[in-house]
Amino acid sequence: MSILHTVNKSPFQKNDLASCLAHVSDDDAVLLIEDGVYGVITGTQAAGQISKSPAAIYVLGGDLAARGIGEEKVADGVKIVDYDGFVDLAAKHKAVNSWL
Repeated sequence: MSILHTVNKSPFQKNDLASCLAHVSDDDAVLLIEDGVYGVITGTQAAGQISKSPAAIYVLGGDLAARGIGEEKVADGVKIVDYDGFVDLAAKHKAVNSWL
C-alpha cells in the first residue's frame, strides 16, 4: 500500500524528516510542506538524506516562495508541486501519514 508522507517541521529543529525517510518504501512519496521545505535546500545534510531515499520526494512550491527559497536552491530530484499537485498526490496514494 503506497503512502504519501507529509513533513511540516524543519529538519534543523526536529528529526521528523529523518524518521520519515527511515520508514518509506519505493512506492511511497514524501511531500515537504510549511517549514519542512527547508529540508530540500541543496548542500544541507537533509538534502543528502533525501537523495538516498527510495521514495519520490516533492516540495510545495507555495511554501518555498513564502520562505524566500528560490527553485534554484532545491536539491536535484525533488519535484516542486502546487496545491493541485498536493491534492493529486493525496488522491494517488492509499493513505496519507503526517509526521507532526
